[in-house]
Amino acid sequence: MDVAQGGTSGLPASNNKFPMFDLTGRVAVITGGSVGLGRQMAEGLAEMGADVVLCARKKERCEQAAAELEELGVRALPLACDVKDPASIHSVAENTVKHFGRLDILINNAGTSWGAPTEDMTLEQWNKVMETNLTGTFLFSQTVGKIMIAQRRGKIINIASVAGMRGSPPRFSAIGYSTSKAGVIMFTKDLACKWGMHNIQVNAIAPGWFPTDMSEKVIERNKDSLLAGIPLGRFGGPQDLKGAAIFLASDASDFVTGHTLVVDGGQSA
Repeated sequence: MDVAQGGTSGLPASNNKFPMFDLTGRVAVITGGSVGLGRQMAEGLAEMGADVVLCARKKERCEQAAAELEELGVRALPLACDVKDPASIHSVAENTVKHFGRLDILINNAGTSWGAPTEDMTLEQWNKVMETNLTGTFLFSQTVGKIMIAQRRGKIINIASVAGMRGSPPRFSAIGYSTSKAGVIMFTKDLACKWGMHNIQVNAIAPGWFPTDMSEKVIERNKDSLLAGIPLGRFGGPQDLKGAAIFLASDASDFVTGHTLVVDGGQSA
């Protein structure tokens, strides 16, 4: 396996006027990258020159998104993947390196939630959320980390949530989601301490309220009260996660690790 060893060696030259943010020749894997926040971040990285691997359970969605991203002049590889299945994760990593020869960036974005009062939530519902949001982040990081350790460089970006930073009112009955995201934040901190010696930066992004397939119904029901708690007076839009993802994926963040970057319009201020 021929992969770059440290720094930016092995990468093609770029005319980007902002070299610290340039991702030309880098390869990024984005889980849940076909729609929503994952799709937005994949587009941001592609706009900066990164080749992208989009993986999700529904491969057809990944194929459509990949075709759209290739119009930006990068290569995009759509793959089916279940983040709860170690064999599926290994296949994604193996196919990525086989196709591109390297793997530089991992965005652990795939996630799910389950709305139920704590006293009524079943173990099956709890486990589904934990296995996807937290265990999936661990399994993907573990598999991709072995490649990054061999390369002596890498960027891992875990998608947490402001819901994992404090408790929420009773009308938001998703204790499994908030607990899993709190776990993602601590996982990020500890993994950053463990893998700093390998020149791997591990950080998290904690989004606030962004309209997505998972959140749109909650937003619709609580629009006015939610907006009242956001100083910028709006929900996250289709460009608002790109900058955070580009920063944490690029050389601009080489001395940043173990950090959770909050992107919430001031909600948690």
